Amino acid sequence: MKVDKQLLNKYNVPVPRYTSYPPANHFTDDFKESDFKHLLVKSNEEHPHNIAFYIHIPFCAQICHYCGCNALKMGRAEEIKNYIAALKKEISLIISHINKDRKISQIHYGGGTPNAIKANYLKEINDILFEAFDVIDNAEIAIECNPAHLSYSYLDELFEAGFNRFSFGIQDFDECVLKDVNRKPSALPVGDLVRYVKTKNKGFAVNLDFIYGLPGQTAESFCKSIQQAIEIRPDRLVTFSYAHVPWFKEHQKILDAKGLPTADDKLDMFLSAYDLLLKAGYVSIGLDHYALPEDELCLALNKHQLHRNFQGYCTKRTTGQVYAVGVSSISQLSGGYAQNTKSVKEYVRLINENIIPVEKGVLVSNEQKIIRTVINELMCNKFIDWNIVAENLRTNVASIKKLIAYDQSLLEQFKEDGFIDYTEQSIGITELGTMFIRNIVASFDPALRTGNKRYSNSL
Repeated sequence: MKVDKQLLNKYNVPVPRYTSYPPANHFTDDFKESDFKHLLVKSNEEHPHNIAFYIHIPFCAQICHYCGCNALKMGRAEEIKNYIAALKKEISLIISHINKDRKISQIHYGGGTPNAIKANYLKEINDILFEAFDVIDNAEIAIECNPAHLSYSYLDELFEAGFNRFSFGIQDFDECVLKDVNRKPSALPVGDLVRYVKTKNKGFAVNLDFIYGLPGQTAESFCKSIQQAIEIRPDRLVTFSYAHVPWFKEHQKILDAKGLPTADDKLDMFLSAYDLLLKAGYVSIGLDHYALPEDELCLALNKHQLHRNFQGYCTKRTTGQVYAVGVSSISQLSGGYAQNTKSVKEYVRLINENIIPVEKGVLVSNEQKIIRTVINELMCNKFIDWNIVAENLRTNVASIKKLIAYDQSLLEQFKEDGFIDYTEQSIGITELGTMFIRNIVASFDPALRTGNKRYSNSL
């Protein structure tokens, strides 16, 4: 795929990533524990009916300079033990409000580095959830792993704990790039790790995650990493655009001194990797994910049945309202979002006082739910049928278009630039338009036109 540099300059502007709506920087500290408890109870009567859990493990052996997550360097064994005890207690506090006839469709461990701690802790947490709720067929039980701290014996323990999807954070196979961003390479050959997982059970799946836009990367060097990944043949592969937000994560300033690639360089990395992956038989999912044709994500995309949350893309079959536990974790419920405190010390203290440690959040109005649906359909499925959306939301097309400030002149501009095809009834995003999908959906966000929030650039 080729992209005109003028289009890059025209659309490379700050816009939200839209992993939630409203975006996380709209959360306020006026949102209290009582608000969250109300949302928990209300969620039992809302859709999706399934349950998804997110568990945040913040500990890392070392902090990568590009990291935008809430992570901290590994502490004493006692500190980790106390944190896991608090996690278990928070789960008990939350599930006491959830109806037991609901089923788990997804569990996701993120961080930090979830595999930095003993695997028996992870099994204990999973066992609590499996004992409390039934699980749908082929539920997704996923964990993010840093392969620098991964062994075959540890993987065996993860299998025993019930995990069936593994995301290996490779970021880049070039050890010079990894050294510049303070990340160690995989302790074992990545291809051997993937084969080990796949031979244990045909139902197990592996993702390989990469980041482009780091110091020292070029389109040529990044493509070498992607080609190496293609030869390993993971089920899914992700190429994340590095989000440089030093005003939010001060340690990212270290990368300024090392020199970051230009926007043009990043585009070349993305496009070169994109072409390689499609040529190798992978299917483009959303903005930055790729999957093999037989993968459930691809099958769902063909039927316009993709969804996503803070943890990434999933299918509407495995979609659930997300109940998040752990420091800084964000629950994504139909009626609103709630984020926990970012301090481990404060988190443990509040949990021990039987207080759910909500730091901030936001309630989602009925109008915002409609906007969220429009944005999600386009971000995930690259297509929207206004009549179907109106029917699902029990409203009418005219009301939806009025709410999102539907502007045909903007659509005409997107069409002229080759991003979309549209009629009065539907919008379809083209292959080129996928590159600018955040810009397209931002045109349907009335809050963006009047707000003053800061975001990373779209490309």
